[in-house]
Amino acid sequence: MLNISDNKTKLPKLDRFSTVKNLVNRPHYKILNKIIVGVSIIGIIALFLPWTQNISGSGSVTTLRPDQRPQSIQSVISGRLEKWYVQEGDFVKKGDTILFISEIKEDYMDPNLVQNTKNQIDAKKQSLQSYGSKVSTLTGQIQNIEREKVLKLEQAQNKIKQSVLKIKSDSIDLVAVRTQLKIANTQYNRSVQLNKEGLKPLTDIEEKRLKLQEVEAKIITQENKFLTSKNEFINAKVEINRISAEYAEKVSKANSDKFTALSSQYDTDAQVNKLENQYANYSIRNGMYYIKASQNGYINRALQSGIGETIKEGTPIATIMPSKYDIAVETFVNPIDLPLLRKGEKVRVWFDGWPTIVFSGWPNMSYGTFGGEIVAIENFISVNGKYRVLISPDKNDEKWPNQLSIGAGAQTIALLENVPVWFELWRSLNGFPPNYYKPAVKPTTDKK
Repeated sequence: MLNISDNKTKLPKLDRFSTVKNLVNRPHYKILNKIIVGVSIIGIIALFLPWTQNISGSGSVTTLRPDQRPQSIQSVISGRLEKWYVQEGDFVKKGDTILFISEIKEDYMDPNLVQNTKNQIDAKKQSLQSYGSKVSTLTGQIQNIEREKVLKLEQAQNKIKQSVLKIKSDSIDLVAVRTQLKIANTQYNRSVQLNKEGLKPLTDIEEKRLKLQEVEAKIITQENKFLTSKNEFINAKVEINRISAEYAEKVSKANSDKFTALSSQYDTDAQVNKLENQYANYSIRNGMYYIKASQNGYINRALQSGIGETIKEGTPIATIMPSKYDIAVETFVNPIDLPLLRKGEKVRVWFDGWPTIVFSGWPNMSYGTFGGEIVAIENFISVNGKYRVLISPDKNDEKWPNQLSIGAGAQTIALLENVPVWFELWRSLNGFPPNYYKPAVKPTTDKK
């Protein structure tokens, strides 16, 4: 190793031995070489064979529509279990009674609650009619007051006119009396003058004096009558104001009573509506004591058991599986594969329990797979970190088995583009996604 020794001896060649020479001539080595060469040629040819890229996923059998999936029957109200009418596995029709529960809330325990509420509604309706009659009566009373007011005002106006005419008459009489006073005074003075001259006796003077005094007394009386007429005229005007104020007060009081009656009527109407709402709620609640099937189906499992147990509102009681449903498969794919999927794309599906031979790259050579079509793609990631895809049976392919049950396992392959095998190996080794693939869509022409 350190090249210290002077030993220059060379190793002998192996081909000088006969055993080594015979190894080349053995026949099985020639066959092995041919096999290796043949496999290598086949492998190189296989690298150029077509390979169908695909997206695999796993899921389970479900239904196409949400209302066809297994669902729970819930109690809308709280109560106590009293009697079961079905057992697990029974077929029920829509509206069939499943369970009867009794009331546990003290507000609804009165057995005559609905009838008592109905009686309250009838009483309130009669009260409402009474208030309506009172409003009508007060309305008629107000109209009568208004008509009476008009008549009273006309009467007062006539009285004013009479007072005016009486004032005119009394003023004329006063002027006439004053004229008579002047005449009597002139006659008296003339009689006195004539008596002094000896032409008239004293008795004539006394008569004229008596007549003068009568006229003076009469003028005072006439003036009193004239002033009385004026006072009557003023009183007639005051009477008009009094009548207006009096009837305005009566109308106001009647209107106040009317508005009070209207307020009571509206309040009673609101109470009637509230009681009718309660009556409807109580009637509906009585019907909720019998829990009924929402659709035709089979009772899968009773989630509550026993008699006398109490349940709250919204508590699941039993599960029901609809009798008629459209089968589908829900599968989950990785987020990296989601952009490659489209609605309407063809998918191959195989189910647990059915004999299957699957070649993912050569779907035509697979056995036991069924055709499917993508109908929905979820846009939000699921709890398992994948996206949910809903697949329905392909109408142009073989029919799916009738024995499939909801919840059975299923595997799916979405077929993409055809590429060489070497390209698929290169893509897989580098971790690249499959080629972006868009299924061909036949152009459609709109009908005119």
